[in-house]
Amino acid sequence: MSKLLLASSSAYRSALLKRLQLPFDCYSPNIDECPLKDENGYQQAERLSLEKARAAAAKFPDSVIIGSDQVAELNTQQQNRVLGKPGNHAQAVKQLTAQSGQRVLFHTGLAVIYQGVEKSLVNTTEVDFRELTADQIEDYLRIEEPYDCAGSFKAESLGVSLFRAVNSNDPTSLIGLPLIELCNLLREFGIEV
Repeated sequence: MSKLLLASSSAYRSALLKRLQLPFDCYSPNIDECPLKDENGYQQAERLSLEKARAAAAKFPDSVIIGSDQVAELNTQQQNRVLGKPGNHAQAVKQLTAQSGQRVLFHTGLAVIYQGVEKSLVNTTEVDFRELTADQIEDYLRIEEPYDCAGSFKAESLGVSLFRAVNSNDPTSLIGLPLIELCNLLREFGIEV
């Protein structure tokens, strides 16, 4: 079996990939993650997952490379607004306040590259947030400090308490790596899971 390489520094993605019980290494590619002009969240997630995988493939050409990226998109009546990782408490408060009572789309891009062959997709999860008070937002952020997570929450733990509903065909996609889709792509490259 060819060596698997996760092109990510995300502890969340690494923990998810460990569930498949396949040996892998991690490499953090240095790419510019700024959105392009007129690029929507879906397009950004696909582009960034491919760019991460391509950067790793250039350095490790004999490995099966897995790239992934997630972009949150607030679905308002006026327009869709891309939400990045908040980075700090104040930005997280703004994000969760904006998401309160709203639907947010989480686009998780996935790319697998091996020996010049590229396969990519985007898995979108719809999250309906319940109405959140300022105190509920502050309490949640104090406990979890999800400042490195798109949308300012951790779905794998207490963040799920912020939701009214989730619509997804892959429960791991919201955490950052759609394992069902990944297993399908790996099988296309001859790797059985």
